[in-house]
Amino acid sequence: MQPVTPPLKTRLHTLSRSPYHTDIDAMLRCVLPQDALLLLQDGVIAALGQGHVVARLLALGIPVYALREDVVARGLAEQISTSILLVDYTEFVRLTAQHAVQLAW
Repeated sequence: MQPVTPPLKTRLHTLSRSPYHTDIDAMLRCVLPQDALLLLQDGVIAALGQGHVVARLLALGIPVYALREDVVARGLAEQISTSILLVDYTEFVRLTAQHAVQLAW
């Protein structure tokens, strides 16, 4: 019999602070291919369409979400990259339930 390999635990990274006040490089080093990223609070600034930060996040090849309510509250709805998936609080809860581990940045 071959040993059974346990499934990879998926992780949800949540970025709640501005990317300019967070060690983005440290976060990027911790992201694995099966992970996902949710931007909330001031973290939604990382999703600005023409910014260098959003390009680095999207280059990870993982799903990148932003909490719609936080995007709208900051007046950024028209400036967010179209590659970012906007979610509401219900989806936020679903994402946390779907991922075995959450890492807050």
